[in-house]
Amino acid sequence: MIRIETVSGTTMGWYEGPPIATERDAIDVIGDCYGQDVEVVVFPAALLPDDFFWLSTGLAGAVLQKFQNYGFRVGIVGDLSRFTAESSSLRDFVYESNKRGQMLFVPDRATLEARL
Repeated sequence: MIRIETVSGTTMGWYEGPPIATERDAIDVIGDCYGQDVEVVVFPAALLPDDFFWLSTGLAGAVLQKFQNYGFRVGIVGDLSRFTAESSSLRDFVYESNKRGQMLFVPDRATLEARL
């Protein structure tokens, strides 16, 4: 479920499993990454349900908090424009997250690697 790669000295765990739909799914991914020196857990946006991007559901906050509690950075790679076009809250969240760098929302792998 996790493919480990090191890019520019940063160890990334690329998630390749079923959609992350619950906090329990997040905990399972954390378990897969733990002890493998993973610094950044990367999710393709396509593997996150729509509810993740509607902040009012609380799913994004709960999932991302789990990773932060365990010391992982998170990268979400993919086109979020359909969500950010409809939600100023998500747009603001993405902007602030990218500014801080603990969570990165990027359109593609090249952008992610440039931000590391």
